[in-house]
Order: sequence, then structure tokens, then C-alpha cells
Amino acid sequence: MQITEKFIELISHGDTLNKIQCKILEIPFPPKPNWKEEVFNKEILKNDANRLMLLKGNLAIKAQEQILKNYTMVLEFNNIKINTSTPTQTIQQSTSNVNDREEHIRIYCDGACSGNPGKAGSGLAVYSNKRNPVLLYGDFVEKGTNNIAELNALYQALIIAKQTSSENIITILSDSKYSIDCVTTWAYGWKSKGWTKKGGEIKNLELIKKTHELYEKVKDLIEIKHVKGHAGIEGNELADRMAITAIKEKTKNYAMYSYNTKDEVLSLTSY
Repeated sequence: MQITEKFIELISHGDTLNKIQCKILEIPFPPKPNWKEEVFNKEILKNDANRLMLLKGNLAIKAQEQILKNYTMVLEFNNIKINTSTPTQTIQQSTSNVNDREEHIRIYCDGACSGNPGKAGSGLAVYSNKRNPVLLYGDFVEKGTNNIAELNALYQALIIAKQTSSENIITILSDSKYSIDCVTTWAYGWKSKGWTKKGGEIKNLELIKKTHELYEKVKDLIEIKHVKGHAGIEGNELADRMAITAIKEKTKNYAMYSYNTKDEVLSLTSY
């Protein structure tokens, strides 16, 4: 893929990159003031794009290395060939003991709002097989709604699905019927009528439009399922805690949450 301005926004934190991101892009660390010009239009592999997004943030070097290990683990269990951060090296992942029909990537996404309207945030829990999930939080909105938070979470899940190479269908799970229906059902009718509907305005229209556009690009690669919220479903509960973390820390750009056990995350306060 070719690096665009939009992609640069997705991977940068505080208008800069961390050490391993620079290594992947083959630019000096710390980045020069004109680093964006250096990487703009550069061709990179999709798996490198995935790693650049997952590495986003002001992370300690050990955290960066752990993210790469986790990502390699995800690919290994999905029988995917990858390029390492050194362009000349290629790793053939093991295919033993992998059942393609049973093992795939699941992305739980959720939104939260402190007051409605109020401060909003989104969270995700990305699973591969039975390994500990990668937890992400971000999209803080100072004056948002629960629906905005849910749509933002679904949009981010679709971005991850688009940038992930998998031989199996990727499952996205949300407890928001509103966001699912807006993007996968209602949008078709609204679009056919020039993005209008009877009875008034379509709330959150621009967010719905961009999420639907992305859904159209990846719908053959994914499935979206509704799950009941606050019903003890681990992935949904973890995504919920991440959404609340985004609100508490006012995190706009998505960051990875470091943890030792899932229980310690689940013990965090839920609304």
C-alpha cells in the first residue's frame, strides 16, 4: 500500500513516531522535522501498515517490542506470512495445529458516554484464537453522545479489519443495534434518497457516511454481529472498560492498553 496523509495521521502520536515505527519505515530516530515528507507516498506492505498502527503512541521500547510479539502471534495463529521490520527478512509462519475453520480474528467494539450528551470515548478488544486480546482505547469527544461513541468504535473496528490480512472472515461484535443498523441497513435507503429520510435530519450523518463507505469496502471480508451489552461477555466487557478509559484519560488517538491479566481490566469501573 502507499502511505497517504490520512495514514500518517493514523500512525503518528503528538506529530511524531516512536523508535520501532521509524525502524519499520526505515527513517532515522528521532524523526527529522520533515519526516512526513520522507514517508509520504512510500510503498509499504499491509502487515507493516498494521504494525505501524498498533505501535502508535508514546510507548516504552519494551511495550513496542511486546506489541510486535503480540501481532506476530496473531498472524501465526491465522497462518499468515509476514515481513519482519527488516525488509530483507521473511518469516514463514507455522501451519501446524491450525484449524482455519475454527480460528479467526474477533473485534469487540464499544462506546461509552458520561452523560448523554457528555464526554464520550470508544474501546476495542481484538482477539486471535485463545490468546489475550489487544486492548485499544481512544476517540475521546468532549461533547458527544453514546451513539457517536458506538459509531466511532465500529469505524475503528472496520479500519482494523481492512488493514488485517486473514484467510478467514473477521468477526466484529458490537452491543449497539443502532450503529450496526445505521451502517449495514439504513444507510442504503438514506443514500438512495440523497442521504435524507422522512421525518427530519439524519443524526451523526457524516460519521455514518464514512463508516458505511468503509463497510462497503470490507463487507465481503467481515461479519458484524450484535451482542448483549453488560451481560458478562468478556470481549464486550473489556471493550467497555477501554471506552471508559478513553473518557477518563481524554485519549483522542487510539492507544494500546497494557495489562497483566484480564481480571484486572474487568475490575475497572463500568458505567
